[in-house]
Amino acid sequence: MKPYTLELPADYRLQDVLAFHRRDAESVAEEVSDERLRKGVLLDGVPVVLDIALRPASASITVRADGALSADGREQAREAVLNILGLRIDPAPFSAFVKKDKLFGALVRRQPGLRIVQSATVFEALTWAIIGQQINLSFAIALRRTFILLAGRQHSSGLWCYPDARGAAALSVEDLTSRKFSRAKAETLLRLAALVANGELRLELADDNTIEHISAALLAVKGIGPWTVNYGLLRGYGYADCSLHGDVAVRAALQTLLGEDAKPDIKRTEAILAAYAPHRTMAAAHLWASLHPRD
Repeated sequence: MKPYTLELPADYRLQDVLAFHRRDAESVAEEVSDERLRKGVLLDGVPVVLDIALRPASASITVRADGALSADGREQAREAVLNILGLRIDPAPFSAFVKKDKLFGALVRRQPGLRIVQSATVFEALTWAIIGQQINLSFAIALRRTFILLAGRQHSSGLWCYPDARGAAALSVEDLTSRKFSRAKAETLLRLAALVANGELRLELADDNTIEHISAALLAVKGIGPWTVNYGLLRGYGYADCSLHGDVAVRAALQTLLGEDAKPDIKRTEAILAAYAPHRTMAAAHLWASLHPRD
């Protein structure tokens, strides 16, 4: 696959993208500097490193594959680059939607160009959502690292590639529980992997497999609830209308934005966010970012 270049938007917030991919200080599957982002991922079963040279107005991409990539694998690589660079959702429609909004208008003006950064693949997004359920971020990152080293594969460059469903499904529950995963989390993770690996759960979008179909199929999986589905849709598909009303950080940010003494409950948060459909994903993004404002 030949190297290629993507032009970046004029208001592109590169540091947001780098911060998301720097979550793991040990950098087993990502290596990040101010000028370069390298991401390891399995595409069509082939270990691949997406090597992205970053400039102020563009990104130059080289796909380094340890084997021949099929046409589908090459397309997956292109899609993964758009995901990890946060180029899937255009922030402009939400900004226009809330321009005169009393709740979000001023917040969005303080955070121009904010984007949703995604995981490289849908499977990565969903497994990360499961791993991160009801635990703090540092512990979730440590579990994610364990999962990568157990089920992923190492690229010839030394960087590890995030597991695919087949690699994850080969694990046992004990492989995970012996390394600090709760049994419920391990079982859910492997249940999802098995369903995807054997074709019972299709994650690719198609005319007969819409976001609505995928959401319903995911909700039918034991251990996966509405928050996990919506977070997976956000980080995996770049779906523009995810309602993160069950997210504690979203509710905490809303509390501050509303100037109230307590977080709104889940039902009220859902009602508040409903007013911002079909842009609820960007609403969540701005709420998250408001908790960690840039200097």
